[in-house]
Amino acid sequence: MRNYKLKPYVKNFIKVKQDFGCGNCGNKVIGNGYTDHCPKCLWGKHVDEEIPGDRASTCRGLMEPTSAEFSISNLQFTIKYKCTKCRHEFWVREGKGDNRKELMALSML
Repeated sequence: MRNYKLKPYVKNFIKVKQDFGCGNCGNKVIGNGYTDHCPKCLWGKHVDEEIPGDRASTCRGLMEPTSAEFSISNLQFTIKYKCTKCRHEFWVREGKGDNRKELMALSML
């Protein structure tokens, strides 16, 4: 089960449309304004600090997906991330087009 000591979802997202190359698998990711991880391998980069989209983090470490949970109520996965550099942890909702096989594998951990 989810560790509820982690910060809850922040609802005041800052929409930032950016394309980027995945630091893990090299996939070219086309951002939609809310994209914060690679839809192919699910890895991300630690760029946000307090508010999703703020791009205020100076860490810039790779964010490893460590687990996932599926919600029956909204039929979506939530992914738990841990920064490989500073060890910061947080949860994000799956993105449109995320690799469902990877999400299911993470949910089995």
